[in-house]
Amino acid sequence: MKQFLRSGDLFIWLTGVFLGICLLMISGLLLLIGLQGIAQFHPREVHFIEYQDQEGNRLLAFGQIYSSEQIPPDVLQQKGFRGASQREARRYLVRVGNRDIFGEDFKWIMGPTVTRDTLLANALVLEREENGNAYGILTTLRAPRGQHFETELDAWRAFERFHPLVRSLVHEVRDIEKREMGETNDAIRSLRLELRLMEYELEQGRLQPDQFQEAQRHIDAEVSKLELVLARQQDRIDSLRMHLAEYEIGLRVYAPEGEERVRIPLASIVRAYKPNIMSVSQTIAFYGEKVWEFVSDDPREANAEGGVFPAIFGTVLMVLLMSLAAVPFGVLAALYLREYAKQGLLLRIVRIAVNNLAGVPSIVFGMFGLGFFVYFVGGGVDRMFFPERLPNPTYGTGGILWASLTLALLTVPVVIVATEEALAAIPRGIREGSYALGATKWDTIRRVVLPSATPGIMTGTILAMARGAGEVAPLMITGVVKLATEMPFDSTFPFFHLDRKFMHLGFHIYDVGFQTSNVEANIGMVYTTALLLIIIILLLNLTAITLRARLRRKYRLVGF
Repeated sequence: MKQFLRSGDLFIWLTGVFLGICLLMISGLLLLIGLQGIAQFHPREVHFIEYQDQEGNRLLAFGQIYSSEQIPPDVLQQKGFRGASQREARRYLVRVGNRDIFGEDFKWIMGPTVTRDTLLANALVLEREENGNAYGILTTLRAPRGQHFETELDAWRAFERFHPLVRSLVHEVRDIEKREMGETNDAIRSLRLELRLMEYELEQGRLQPDQFQEAQRHIDAEVSKLELVLARQQDRIDSLRMHLAEYEIGLRVYAPEGEERVRIPLASIVRAYKPNIMSVSQTIAFYGEKVWEFVSDDPREANAEGGVFPAIFGTVLMVLLMSLAAVPFGVLAALYLREYAKQGLLLRIVRIAVNNLAGVPSIVFGMFGLGFFVYFVGGGVDRMFFPERLPNPTYGTGGILWASLTLALLTVPVVIVATEEALAAIPRGIREGSYALGATKWDTIRRVVLPSATPGIMTGTILAMARGAGEVAPLMITGVVKLATEMPFDSTFPFFHLDRKFMHLGFHIYDVGFQTSNVEANIGMVYTTALLLIIIILLLNLTAITLRARLRRKYRLVGF
């Protein structure tokens, strides 16, 4: 036994056991996130439930069952539900929807109080722009030119015919608001900023009053023309909205006390489906449509519905900008420390400081980024290049550029350490052979050392990307927002707008999961966004790993 302990085999086996446990825990976590995230897009059946309150009154619930849980025995006894069956001894979380009518989105129903639970074939689910889902039975549909469809079958057929047209008109309204009116407003804003700059130059004595007045008359005339264009665009929007208001459906919904009749504008409906009678092919098509909407559309309903495309774009762009800033500085610092700096006490202190930086809490880097990049550098840029826009900041406020640089500072120690290890692994004989052939030190580093160390540098880049993509705390104070109406990249010159705020998948998870009052409605979105963030990080890492493997094959050396 003593010989076995001295051999160290016991510790090798213990290491393997704990590694296996860690892998199982990680796999279980990923499996949980994956299953919960995938279930978000499944079309749940709509239940018509009759149950009783404590006084024995008959109540109704009409919606989708999202989860259930076992009722503790003491609670059953306290409420007088003795002898309840296994199925009855549960409570069910039902999404009853119609929040604009009933004021709540979810309701807990005790299993022993349920007297009837049926699936109606004509149960309809309406996904809306606002106020969450609506559940009910379609009764009528009203369309322009006095068209009325009074039976459920006729109304459903008319809905399938008119809804694509209505959605195209809604998208046209949004295109006018976002693109055409946005471009017009940008042109007006640019002209006014140009006038403000001339006022600033006039105050500084760099512009004559007569020149300023002439320019002011010209700019005012251009602004007047653009305001007329803006008014015409607004008239088009008003006309389209008046036309959209003529499309309306009638719905029979179920309140706890009984049924009610409501009318819902067709323009507010994103999607309608009957989950209780969907075939397998319809379910697959619905699933694919929801997945595509999730990755390609903008969020709605306070980020609880719709897609996360702005957050995907912001996350990927931030990681790329962070890598472009962190990797060159990290490699240069490692080259200096390993190849040029004189070894001694000072260098050991620098290395200790670099290693300690890797363990500093991320929120500390966030505070540094806010003070240095945003207030000091950004404020200086505003005072130097954008004085006409003050006191409104341009770069003196949070944006994707400052967030990326803050995360670059956070991850640059990882790049430095990995690059130093890669440089140290290159045999000394290779350097000496290069010197013997007459190469200078810089030529040796550029043509021999750096290419050979590239796989190790890529390893540091991979680690930096993996850490930076998941950080949230520094972003909350350096540029990330709940909803960004304008992305950092668009078709407006200069195309990249690094001063703009942005969305991030990590912050989106935090916001949806912890900053909303309706957590039950958002838990699926939390899991789905977390799964998407893991996939994006995995894809970024796989891209870097593939590049590293190719470089390793290209610069393969003996002993590596």
